[in-house]
Amino acid sequence: MREFLGLTGHPWSSILLIVFLRYLLLASVAYLVYYVWKKKAWSWKKIQERFPERTDYLREFLYSLSTTVIFGTLGYLFFFGPIAPYTKVYRDLSAYSPGYFFGSVALTLLVHDAYFYWTHRAMHHPLLFPLFHKVHHLSTNPSPWAAMAFHPLEAVVEFGIIALVPFLYPIHPLAIALFLLIMMIYNVYGHLGYELYPKGFATSVVGRWINTSVNHNQHHQYFKGNYGLYFLWWDRWMGTLRADYEERFDQVKGRRETLPAEGGQSPG
Repeated sequence: MREFLGLTGHPWSSILLIVFLRYLLLASVAYLVYYVWKKKAWSWKKIQERFPERTDYLREFLYSLSTTVIFGTLGYLFFFGPIAPYTKVYRDLSAYSPGYFFGSVALTLLVHDAYFYWTHRAMHHPLLFPLFHKVHHLSTNPSPWAAMAFHPLEAVVEFGIIALVPFLYPIHPLAIALFLLIMMIYNVYGHLGYELYPKGFATSVVGRWINTSVNHNQHHQYFKGNYGLYFLWWDRWMGTLRADYEERFDQVKGRRETLPAEGGQSPG
């Protein structure tokens, strides 16, 4: 993977750079478009119509840097360190078909969705929440910078999917990289503070099973319910989807630009 990306040097520093640049580029683009360039023009579209403070952005970014170091270090141990020989990671692309390669990415998204729901819900237990998840919930009105803003203990839990998958089935490093790219894109979208899907999507045949930015924004705002990541089936099956989610989704998407924004905006 490092050779594919044209990186040289120690594997740990290469992985660290990949993790950081992936976060920085995606979060920066989202922030610059929605929080700088189009901030005034699109402020009426924001899910919570106020904006975070500058201190919120800084806190989210600094915790994300901490997460980057943890992800990079654990990634090195699992893919280049002493744990690597015991995994099912394969490095010869011809060992499996292209169909298997992309199928392994799709399977990993499904496994991750289940893993995230149950670990996320567990971290909301009163005994675990202050130790693991409280830092992430300091962002009650999240921005794209919150995508990796985890307490170090939660960062280890979040990395757990990468520790689990290589022991379950054969997977290529590039398949892992593609999965992680999709994960980060959806994570930035989930914390964007704006909804990109159209009005009515939340109640459509497909959309009722897909997680949205409104859904995850409600989780940050109210702390209970809406524990899913990519999909909503675990929330629906387990009865943890907020009852007001679909109404809130259409409320956000039904706004008109002529309506005045509720509350003032901070200079953030």
